[in-house]
Order: sequence, then C-alpha cells, then structure tokens
Amino acid sequence: MSGAASRAVAAQVLLAVLRDNVHLNTALKQLRPANMAARDAALVQELCYGALRYRPRLEFWLTHLLKQPLKAADLDVHALLMLGLYQLVAMRVPAHAAVKETAQACRNLGKSWAVKLINAILRRFQREQTALEAAADQDETACYMHPRWFIERVQQDWPQHWQELLQANNARPPLCLRVNRRLIARDALLETFAAAGVEARAGEVSEDAVILEKPADVESLPGFAAGHFSVQDEAAQLAAMCLDLKAGMRVLDACAAPGGKTAHILERCPDLAELVAVDSDPGRSQRIHVTLERLGLQATLRIADVGDTDAWWDGRLFDRILLDAPCSATGVIRRHPDIKSRRRPRDVSKVAELQVELLAALWPLLAPGGNLLYVTCSVLAEENARQIDRFLAANDTARAAALPDSWGLPAGRGRQILPGQSGMDGFYYAGLSKT
Repeated sequence: MSGAASRAVAAQVLLAVLRDNVHLNTALKQLRPANMAARDAALVQELCYGALRYRPRLEFWLTHLLKQPLKAADLDVHALLMLGLYQLVAMRVPAHAAVKETAQACRNLGKSWAVKLINAILRRFQREQTALEAAADQDETACYMHPRWFIERVQQDWPQHWQELLQANNARPPLCLRVNRRLIARDALLETFAAAGVEARAGEVSEDAVILEKPADVESLPGFAAGHFSVQDEAAQLAAMCLDLKAGMRVLDACAAPGGKTAHILERCPDLAELVAVDSDPGRSQRIHVTLERLGLQATLRIADVGDTDAWWDGRLFDRILLDAPCSATGVIRRHPDIKSRRRPRDVSKVAELQVELLAALWPLLAPGGNLLYVTCSVLAEENARQIDRFLAANDTARAAALPDSWGLPAGRGRQILPGQSGMDGFYYAGLSKT
C-alpha cells in the first residue's frame, strides 16, 4: 500500500471519530484493510493517535492557515490537513514526503480538487512554523492540547496539579503487565524476559506489576500463551489489592468487562467461595470468558444490567463488591486520545447520575461488615470525591474505609492517582464499609 493510501485510511478513521463519535480503536479495526501490511497499519495508528492527541493545537493552526472553514462534506480533507500538520511537527517523516503523500491522499478519497489546497496549506505552515508555534503556546487550549471545558474542570478540581495532569495526558503511556502469581513469581518472569532480551522492570506500587522499557507485541512475549501475565496498568491493579480478600468470601465484580480485575482477584485469592462477574455488553463479556480461559481461572459470569439486580442476583449477600463504575475515562486520555474529541460536559453529568443509581442498587447486596470498593478511571471530582461524600451523607449504614496512603493523593474520603504519578493512569479509589 502506498503512503498516500495509508494516509487516506487514517483520514477515514479520523472522520469516523470526529463526525460519527466512533471509538478510535473501533474505527481502526473497522477501516484498516484486513490485508494491510504491518508497517502500513502501524503508520495509520500512529497518525490517528497523534492527530487526536494534538488536535486542539492542530485546529488552532488551521484557523490561522485556512481563509475559511471547509464545508461539512469536506471533513475528510480537514482530517488530512490535521494529519499533515502532525507529521510536520511530531514525526520523523521527511517534510517533503509528508506534504506530497498527504496531498496525494486526496485522490484516494475522491477529492482531487483539494490536492493544491493541502500542498499550499502545509507549505505555508513550514514557512510560518516558528510564529505559529509561538502563537499556540500563548493560547491555553492549544498549548495544553485539551478542550477548554476540561482544562477549566481540572483547574478547579486540581489547582496545584492541573498543568502536570494535562501534560501527562499528552505523554505516551508505558506498557504495563500484571504477573499471574498463581503460575509464576514476578522475579521469575523478569528473569525469563531478560533471557529473551526483553527489557523490563518491577512496578513501583503494585506487587504484581512489570513495566516494559520498550513497546512490544505482548502475544509474542515468552509466557503469554501459558497465562503467565496479562496487560493491565499498575493503577488498575490496585483494585484487587484494596479489596482485602480472604478465603471463603463471596465477591461481586460489577461492570466487569473486559475482565482484567476479575482475573486479578482470582489470581490473588484463588480460595474464594465464589466470584460473580456481571456486565451488560455481550461482546465485552465474551472477553472476560477468553481472559479467564487463557489464565486457567473460573468465575460465575452473568450478562445483565448490574443495576437491575432482579435480573441476575440470587439473593445471597456478598462479602466484597468491586464497583468499577462507568465514568468519563478522563484518567486514561493518554491511552485513548479520542476522549478529548468525543467527551462533552453533559457526558460527565450523565455518567455521574448512573454512578448514583449503581451505588444505590448494589449497596443492599453487601453483607453487614462487608466492603464495597468504588473505582473510576476519572480525574473529575464530580464522579469521585463528591460522589462518595453524597453517598455517605445519604446512607447511615455506610462508613468510609481506610485505603493505603502510599500512593495517590487524598481526595475526599478516597485516594486519587493522577495520570503519570509513578507512571500510572489516572484512577480514583474509595472504600465503603457496611455497619
């Protein structure tokens, strides 16, 4: 496949994200040709991830470079311009190749008229790049490369940390693995990797975390097929650690797909009486099954709306409940840069209402003396600290449970990990005990 054809595919992926609000990973799976060479597929992925990560800055430049906005029907051409600018400022592609191949991609999209336009805009950017870079640095949205509403939220919620939070969101995340302690010790896995020439180190916070020094195809690493490890960020691994699991307990993993935390719970405490994993999405629930099968683990799986307890609950109380609540996912923007473009302020309010409903629905399922662990991958107080304060104020049987203070920052009754802290994603944790 030619360079122009690869860039045309990337433009179509961006179009699906920006116009149709499709998840970036979904768009990549749907629009990259099945027979695309690995090198071309990697180029498309880098272009799309990078353009969406840089989008606020790229859009700032385009408002200065275009005499007038392009028509809605030409959003694909606008996407190509974003891709061209991203190549010029952030990739090692020679400038002449970036301009030429991006312009030629118009022909693949049936927009031959735009070849001259893209040539002109990208060449003008090269001439004026120093001034345009300086101007972007003076504009807060373009400088920090996040939408205005989100910058204002984190400035309000994290006045002492907002700048480092935004900068971390724009960084490339590390590849973190979780050791399956039932099958292999972390030191033994590190030795196996070292023998295979794979550079890795132990995580800073989770007892089961291994950080790869360079990106890799995890399925090709020694031990993957045997179930010796899984991919999971170190912050997400804290869920199983904070549950304080003991043999004989009955545990509920609510909103369990794709099953990473389900598996970790079983790896850390294989002698549970039962682990019930519930999720409403059949496709994502299938991933739980695949994950458990590869790791040699067993759980009771239920495909249902976890908030509709009449549809799946058998009436027996749980000693522990993990509520990995639906959220804005603003703590994992560095892994999913399309969140910057797809998320809106109203989405945060909507998901916060769902969190209230789920807490209210699941609390009666917890046995007296049991603990519920509330988790989100958000950095916004509306979904986190204020949500827990609201629940505690409304429930006489609920008390805040202490969490380790060796990681994260105090956030109301819980702990907040901001993106980049100890290399981790942004996660919120709060423990609730039932009197």
